[in-house]
Amino acid sequence: MARVYLSLGSNLGDSLALLRQAVRELQAVTEIHLLETSRLYETEPWESEPGQPAPRWYLNCAVAIETTLPPDPLLDCLQRIEAALGRTREAKTLEAGRFQPRTVDIDILFYDTRVVSVPDRLQIPHLLLHERAFVLHPLAELAPELEHPVFYQTISQLLDELDDAHAVRPTSLPPRWFD
Repeated sequence: MARVYLSLGSNLGDSLALLRQAVRELQAVTEIHLLETSRLYETEPWESEPGQPAPRWYLNCAVAIETTLPPDPLLDCLQRIEAALGRTREAKTLEAGRFQPRTVDIDILFYDTRVVSVPDRLQIPHLLLHERAFVLHPLAELAPELEHPVFYQTISQLLDELDDAHAVRPTSLPPRWFD
C-alpha cells in the first residue's frame, strides 16, 4: 500500500459538516485506509476572484491514508467525492479558477516518494504546497520529518522557511473532529 497525504479544505456551506462527510467518504472507499487526520485549522483565503467579494475563511486539515489505488485513479476517486459534496469544476487547467470558494477541495500532496506530472491534471508532490501555510501547518502535525522528494527538505524545514503571511489558526474542536 502507498502512503498518501491529502489536504482537505472548505469555505462554502457548512464547512465542518462537509469535511466530516469527506472523511467518511474516504473511509468508505475499499482501497483506502484512513490512518490519521490533523486538527482543523481556520485559514485566511489567499485571494478573491476579480470583482467578487472577499471569500469566507476556510477550514483546512491534512489527512494521511494508505491506498492500493495508483495516483491517477486516486485522483478520480477524490474528484468523485468532491463532486458528491457539491464541488463544481468549470476550469480545465490547474491555474484557472484556483481562488474560487469551494464546498470541498481535496488535493494529493504526496504519494509515497513518487513524482508525477500529468500536465493540467495531476502534479505530485503538489506544486505549491511549500508556499502555503494552510497546507504546511496541518501536514507538519502528521509528518514533520517527511522529506519532499524534489526539494529534499522536511515538512518542518519547509514550514520554518515559509514566507506566507496568511493567518492559520487551529480551531477549538477536539483532535478527532471528524467523529
